[in-house]
Amino acid sequence: MLISESKANYRVGQLYMIAKHSEEQSQTGEGVEVLKNEDCCDPVHGKGRFTEKRIYVSSRLPVWSQRLIAKICNYFYVTEKAWNFYPFTITAVDHVSSCCQGRYLKE
Repeated sequence: MLISESKANYRVGQLYMIAKHSEEQSQTGEGVEVLKNEDCCDPVHGKGRFTEKRIYVSSRLPVWSQRLIAKICNYFYVTEKAWNFYPFTITAVDHVSSCCQGRYLKE
C-alpha cells in the first residue's frame, strides 16, 4: 500500500481517528475517560504515545446483565492501556471493575 502522506502527518491522522472513534462510541452517561496521555519511549519501537483509558461499558452488555448491574452497581468499566508506536499499537486490558454501593470491587 502506497501512502502519499509524510510519517508525521500519518501519525497525527492515526491519533485523530482513535480519538474520533472514542468519541463516537461514547453515549449519554457512558463513554471513554482518558486517565493518562503522555509521551513514552521503547527500546524496540522508539518514541510513541501512551494512553490509559477507562471505558464505561454498562450499556454494551446483554440486557439481562444490564438489569442485574443496575440493581447493584452504579457503573461498570474496563481499563485499557495502549502504547502507540507508529505504525505499531500495543493494547492491553488491565482490569474490569465496577462500583457497587459506594465501594470498588475488582474482578
